[in-house]
Amino acid sequence: MQKKTDIKGFFKSLPKNIFSGFVVSLIALPLGLGLAMASEAPPIAGVIAAVIGGILVSILGGSHVTISGPGNGLVGVILVAVAALGINGTYAAIICSGALIMILGFLRMGKLADFFPSSAIQGMLAAIGLIILGKQFHIMMGNEIKLDGSIDYLITIPSTIIGAFSYENSGLTYAAVAGVLALAIMVFYPRIRNKYFHLVPAPMWIVLISIGVSYFYELVLKQPHPVDPAYMISGIPTGAQIISDIPTPDFGLLGTFKFWGSVLAITLIASIESLLSIKAVDQLDPEKRRSNVNRDLKALGLATIGSGFLGGLNVVTVIARSSVNVNNGGTNRSSNFAHATFLVIFILLFSTQLTRIPLPALMAILVYTGYKLAAPGKVAKIFKIGKEQLIIFLTTLLVTLFVGLISGILAGVVMTFIIHVILNKNLELFVKNWRKPNVLMFKERKGNQHYYIHVKHFCTFLNFYKLKEKLNAIPETEDVVVDLSLCDFVDHTVMENLSVYQEVFHKRGGHLELIGLDLHGTESEHPFAMHRLIPGIPYLTDSLTKRQSTLQEISRDYHLNYEADVKEDTEVLDDFRYFRTKRIEKIYNRLFNEDDSFSVFDIHYSEGEFIAKEDVRTTMLHIKLDHSIPEFTLDREGFLERVYAIAGYDDIPIDNHSDFSKRFYLLGDESQMVQDYFNDDLVIFFESNSYYHVESDGTSLLVFRSQRTAGVKEIKKLIDFGNRLRKIVLKTPVLEPAIL
Repeated sequence: MQKKTDIKGFFKSLPKNIFSGFVVSLIALPLGLGLAMASEAPPIAGVIAAVIGGILVSILGGSHVTISGPGNGLVGVILVAVAALGINGTYAAIICSGALIMILGFLRMGKLADFFPSSAIQGMLAAIGLIILGKQFHIMMGNEIKLDGSIDYLITIPSTIIGAFSYENSGLTYAAVAGVLALAIMVFYPRIRNKYFHLVPAPMWIVLISIGVSYFYELVLKQPHPVDPAYMISGIPTGAQIISDIPTPDFGLLGTFKFWGSVLAITLIASIESLLSIKAVDQLDPEKRRSNVNRDLKALGLATIGSGFLGGLNVVTVIARSSVNVNNGGTNRSSNFAHATFLVIFILLFSTQLTRIPLPALMAILVYTGYKLAAPGKVAKIFKIGKEQLIIFLTTLLVTLFVGLISGILAGVVMTFIIHVILNKNLELFVKNWRKPNVLMFKERKGNQHYYIHVKHFCTFLNFYKLKEKLNAIPETEDVVVDLSLCDFVDHTVMENLSVYQEVFHKRGGHLELIGLDLHGTESEHPFAMHRLIPGIPYLTDSLTKRQSTLQEISRDYHLNYEADVKEDTEVLDDFRYFRTKRIEKIYNRLFNEDDSFSVFDIHYSEGEFIAKEDVRTTMLHIKLDHSIPEFTLDREGFLERVYAIAGYDDIPIDNHSDFSKRFYLLGDESQMVQDYFNDDLVIFFESNSYYHVESDGTSLLVFRSQRTAGVKEIKKLIDFGNRLRKIVLKTPVLEPAIL
């Protein structure tokens, strides 16, 4: 019976997943082309990887909402492999790396990523970002050069910028202009919070504008494209040519050290990038399902083998496209399959149009991606966690840049262990207790069932897998207490991972609590800071800003209390549909009444994860009710909502209020209850006031206007709107379920 229910739910959600797959394909097409060319492979290689990965991983994989295709992190190692082995030799290395990834899956090595410290991984990713940025920046500026190392590419960036103003060849000047304009689109796209503009992803805007400019010169101005032909995309085969141009992998160097060095480097980066992405996307899944990581590794390995034989790049799980998938309603693996299908359609129908895109415009996408991986803000965030984490981060980054990726991540691991020993002044703590069982779990039933986990000696990246195995064995709907009082040392990697588990348990109806750290000291008050039995340094808070002082005055005018401090407890928002695919970072600047049933606050939340993470700050109103009401979402009717209706999100009509139904988009699972609840008074109230996003979780209301922090006047209007809405809602009759 459960199987039938799943099949029924699959087909019911299929329109949403097809729509989401289409949106993802708009990003995957230009990104696949760009990543392939950045790796000095044929442009079609990136698209082949996305198509093969989308088909095979969607059928055989163990994750639910991930998207697979070519990855950003592999650009550096593929470049090295192409230089050492040639393109056909690189295809052979890709095939072998796919086989190794499959073996990792069969050996149940999905826990591999747990053995790498978080700061070392961040350092490795930042180095990859700098490698991508350094190499592609010059092409973006119309100055393709060949240098010896990654550092040389970074050092020569200023001279390339200066030289762009003195190109004698006007075609190179136009190439640089195309690259800069494309980069501007990537930079400013996230800052434009317009739902219609965001229907088309930033990379696809670049593609569409580039093709449009090409046709403008050809059809209107009757002139050739101004960009130098050497900087235009070329070599994209048509459908029939793709089959005839399938390369023959060269296994002639199979017995050499450089071949297996490339294979191991590709395998390491591909597996780490995939495992980290799967872990991050699981946090975004609205249903908070756990992926079968080992099954996913098998599918990714098989897809990589197939991609290599067909002339494609490695297939990995990609966080940016996966985040877009979740944010656009993707709920199962059919969206991954749909994204691959749309890519095939695009190549078959529009392959000739893609040659109208300037190469610098595509490279701008990768330059922006590289910057996101290595953004200066990451250094500040890591420093806030602890000075020792910055040392680990910089060690990994520098060794990766000057030596190589494998050496860099190993250096990060070694540096982390050395710092742990130095800080604890006790090598014996780690050596003596290395193989000892340090995690004990038992459950006790007193009314509700509780799980207790005791951790002894130390808990770091070296042995976190033991604690993780216990946590993974517990249903997220249960209550769990993790006691760390017997641990002498808990590192940053463990604290960060436990924070993820706390969020997952909470959103699935369970609860995970950490105890036993009261006597442990930290070097900062960051929640991910490492804990040891040495007192830390206290943290000083800042005074109120000008805006906070104004909000304090407003609170007195409206007889409200004001709280500027960050509020970590955000449980009241977890049940709202709006936050199912978003992560709340903090609530602050709260204005609230005595019983906390009416509160206005600034909120910081994020959409997506990893390099696709976008931080949003806005102002919201929360109203607690003294009775139950139907769950619903009310927003202004627009083009995007009509598209959602096609994808399966039906608008609920209100009888005898046709104007309301035309102007507002009303969504709810129990349509009849929602229709009964929206009486004349409530409908007329919404028709007579400014538009707000209003959402009910059944016991409270969430109200906000836009995705930005509100000004003082806007906050006053929000408070007034909320007060009048509250009066109307409290007069609305309570809906009781029918007694059958």
